[in-house]
Amino acid sequence: MVSSGIHGHRWAPLHGSTEGWVESLALADHARRWAGTVTRVTGEAVDSLDLEGHEPVPEVRGLTDTWWRGRHSLIALYRGEAVAMDAPGCLEAHVYGGLDEWGLHGG
Repeated sequence: MVSSGIHGHRWAPLHGSTEGWVESLALADHARRWAGTVTRVTGEAVDSLDLEGHEPVPEVRGLTDTWWRGRHSLIALYRGEAVAMDAPGCLEAHVYGGLDEWGLHGG
């Protein structure tokens, strides 16, 4: 059951469950707290991000909004608004760098 999304020109589901949405919020808070750097990428540049060496974070259950974990970074890709509004300029990503094992996984 998809529980969260954005309705614009069309419906864009963000996460596959309420738990995934909550996990996404918790991960964003954790990443902001522990990252050495945070880079915001917008628009067409989002599609240029290199995700090689990154794996999806399955707990987020992302559909249009996804998280990726790399060796020293977390990347949040926010595509929901762009899909719902048919507005590629609304694409956004946050790249959280300088994370150690604690910053990548917590606890």
